[in-house]
Amino acid sequence: MSLRGIKTEKLDEILDKMISTVNQSKDEIFEIGERCRQDLESGLMELKAIKDEVKQALQQEEELDYQTKQARRRLSEVSKFFHTYSEKDIRKAYQYAHDLQTKLILTKQKAKQLMERRDDLERRLKNLKNTIERADNLVAQISVVLKYMTSDMKQIGQALEDAKLKQEFGLRILEAQEEEKKRLSREIHDGPAQMMANVLMRSDLIEKVYKERGVEEALVEIRNLKNMVRSALYEVRRIIYDLRPMALDDLGLVPALNKFLSTLEEYNRSIQRNTTIRFRNIGLEVRLPSKLEIALFRLIQESVQNALKHSNASEIVVKLEIGKEKVLAVIKDNGQGFDIHKRKSNSFGILGMKERIELLEGELNIDSKPGKGTVVRLSVPIHVHGKD
Repeated sequence: MSLRGIKTEKLDEILDKMISTVNQSKDEIFEIGERCRQDLESGLMELKAIKDEVKQALQQEEELDYQTKQARRRLSEVSKFFHTYSEKDIRKAYQYAHDLQTKLILTKQKAKQLMERRDDLERRLKNLKNTIERADNLVAQISVVLKYMTSDMKQIGQALEDAKLKQEFGLRILEAQEEEKKRLSREIHDGPAQMMANVLMRSDLIEKVYKERGVEEALVEIRNLKNMVRSALYEVRRIIYDLRPMALDDLGLVPALNKFLSTLEEYNRSIQRNTTIRFRNIGLEVRLPSKLEIALFRLIQESVQNALKHSNASEIVVKLEIGKEKVLAVIKDNGQGFDIHKRKSNSFGILGMKERIELLEGELNIDSKPGKGTVVRLSVPIHVHGKD
């Protein structure tokens, strides 16, 4: 599936809208929860006051009930012995009993209304507590969703961008391979092949010179022929070294790097580029698995060549430390540096290094700022690569 048509900017725009909507909903739910808390606080105060009123009403009801019973006994006594009491006393006892009964009925009604109000308020406060709990849970869940959307979901766009880069990188590898084949073809055609053709022509010429001009002239031509063969051999060896340094297979990583960096420094000086390249091995000088040596050589080679091409550095320092469990390499230059967060178009060098370091299960760290130079740190475990 092609990733060229996928625009990560559009995904980011959609994601930003989603986050904005979810944030708005979260704020609204939070406001609901806060209003419920305020209502709960005022409701609890009101409930306390109502409970106090209920308590007072029940106490008053109990007291009136006792007084009413006493008044009824008094009225019963007056009615039984009415001949010993005056009409005024009887009317007074009856009125007192009636007033107490009326007060008792009103107090009972008040207590009943207060208890109903209390029960209703308790139900409402319970619902408010449930609403607050649900609001808090929703806010917590939305916070988790927002965290996911703003972190993990953002990685989807980054993953797509990385996938697009890897796809482009794969295409660039194919293009680079074709360009490398063309370059090798041209170099072999213009160099060794042309020289060998000249050797063949010279060999024919030597035979002719020998017959026509004698031995001395033929020896001069043979010396010229030897120089041509020597040049052809040098060109063949140079092409082979570019493909894969023999010192790497024969001697190992440290001697191969030492020879490569010194040769590279000499070559750069020959083209008027005065960059000093220093190499320091501060670890063990031991052989590593062949695949690991090749990968490390190419990573350091790419880092140094990047510094030469882009940094304008006057000095490049390469440090290598081979330990028992891992290999550390630091490539530092004093050049112009760059912004590591900005990728130049058609620049796949760093991406290629990341791809290679991932295959090695290692770590790659690049520290650079404009005007501050660049430091590339490589760390690769040895044990995971086993033996050849």
